[in-house]
This record gives sequence, structure tokens and C-alpha cells, in this order.
Amino acid sequence: MPFKAVVFDAYGTLYDIQSVAAVTEQAFPGHGDIITQIWRIKQLEYTWLRSLMQRYDDFAVVTRDSLVYTLRVLGLRTDAATLDRIIAKYLDLDPYPDARAALAAMKDHRLAILSNGSPAMLDGLVRASGFDSLIEAVISVDAHKIFKPSRQAYALIEETLGLAPDDVLFVSSNPWDVCGAKAFGLNVAWIERVSPEAMAAACLETDLVRPLTMFKALRTQMDELGFAPDYRIAALSELPEIVSTHEP
Repeated sequence: MPFKAVVFDAYGTLYDIQSVAAVTEQAFPGHGDIITQIWRIKQLEYTWLRSLMQRYDDFAVVTRDSLVYTLRVLGLRTDAATLDRIIAKYLDLDPYPDARAALAAMKDHRLAILSNGSPAMLDGLVRASGFDSLIEAVISVDAHKIFKPSRQAYALIEETLGLAPDDVLFVSSNPWDVCGAKAFGLNVAWIERVSPEAMAAACLETDLVRPLTMFKALRTQMDELGFAPDYRIAALSELPEIVSTHEP
């Protein structure tokens, strides 16, 4: 059966969240890398904690709170203007180099985004990248006020597109997102941008594990939750071929 739609995660999948490092480094020279890694880890942690506590705030609030936490634990002081300037990068993240070509190659399919991002954050990001001409629907979990990997979040795909899970290929580079989508019943492609071999080699480079290496160990390797993706790819550029193999 052909896929009737391809739905993408946004952060870390279509858009490189590590591109915020240029802004954090400019604001806090010598700390850009560690800020970026802790910020992302806490950002994800706060989405899960808020979902479990049933105390929802949108992703803009979560993003600000997790940055404030990061700067505080690192002993870095800032003002509101600098904080706003760093966070504003989330409205203009760098797309992965192969993202536009991959989306264009699948233009005959329904394409959408399902993201933890707030509607304002996602709309600004998609417009800034020019992907608004390629993507039919930008779906925010804000509609159900609970973050992925809650089943209620993935249910928004069927509600918005009118398609059953089996008709959809969901694409994410985030292992926790892959497990959540697969548990929900979606077909899932995992973008495995960091191989286990590369991960092991990075850990042996030095006695002191670098922040980026630690981040990759925690956030880029498949989780042990009893679910596996249907497809493992190294880049978005591999998706069009997978989708084409499911044509009638």
C-alpha cells in the first residue's frame, strides 16, 4: 500500500537545532557548545515533565524556561534582550541541507509537520525556510495541550489529515519520538544521523567526554523501549526512494 502522507518532526529532523550554537557562542564566548547541549536536554525534559504533571505550557515557554535554567546552572548572567535574541533563533533555525530537495521530490504526496513547537514558533520557522510552499499542514501539539510522545499528540495527524496511522509515514531523528510514533501505530522512518560506530569512536577520543559527545550519547541513539523503526536512514535525501517503493 502506498503512503498517503509523509509527516515530519520539525526540530532535529527538518531543522538543525544545533544551529543555535552560533547565537549562544556569540552571546557567551566559550560557552556556546555547553549551553546548546544542556538547553536542548532540559527543553525535552520539561516537555515530558509538564505532560506527566498535567501542567501544560506551550513550547515557547518551555524553551525560555529551559534556557534560563541552563544559564543559571552555568553561572552565566544575562539580560532580557539577550535572552530574547537567543530564543529568536528558534524562528530561523537552519534547515538540514537536504531538506528542501527531499520535500520537493515528494511533492506529489501530502506532506505535513507534527511538532511540539507552538503554532507561532512553527509558522515563523516554516515561512523563514520557505517550506510553506511544500508543506500542506503544520500541526502543533498545542491543539491537545500535551507533548509528544503522548498518544494524544500523534492522534492529531489523523484528526488533521483524515488519514489512518497505517496510511502515514512519520519521519523523525529523535529516538524517543520514533518510539512514540511506532507505539501509536504509525509507519516510522528514523534518521540515524549518528551511527553507533561513530558514537563509540567519539567516546574514545579523549578522557574528558565533550558536551556534544554526551548529548549524542543521550539523544541520538535508539532507546530501549521495545519499539523499532520500520526504516533506518542516514539522511532526508534517502526518503524519496522509500516513499516511491510504496507506489501502487
